[in-house]
Amino acid sequence: MVQKTYSAKPSEVNAKWYVIDATDIVLGRLASITATYLRGKNKTIYTPNIDCGDHIIIINADKVAVTGNKLANKKFFYHTGFAGGIKERLWGTILGGRHPERLIIKAVERMISRNPLGRDQMKKLHVYAGAEHPHTAQKPEVLDVKSMNSKNTKRGA
Repeated sequence: MVQKTYSAKPSEVNAKWYVIDATDIVLGRLASITATYLRGKNKTIYTPNIDCGDHIIIINADKVAVTGNKLANKKFFYHTGFAGGIKERLWGTILGGRHPERLIIKAVERMISRNPLGRDQMKKLHVYAGAEHPHTAQKPEVLDVKSMNSKNTKRGA
């Protein structure tokens, strides 16, 4: 007898809420784990064309770790829309500025597919610079990224 491949329906998907403390976690590893949970690839009912993902709350985004000299050397480029309007900002400036959460949002956004499904999955990402978040009513579970692998934290931390 031939087994049929299981395909989840949107009504069967149960979205959980997770909270991650980004203190001293390496940015790329945090982003890849977050993208996995946002897509729902950690679940057995994962279906590529259905949003099976969970809600992820990341706190302490300003304390995320970056390896190497990326804070001093790596740049984000953006364009104002005017002729010759290309601008650049160093990672260290972004982390020390008013919106340090944008570094994590961009890192995760570039790991999610760029289509309507990916945009829906990105709406489930909630990043905050401080330790407080307004989602306590959803009773999020703590997702301990530090204990998943010793390489998830910076060696000095």
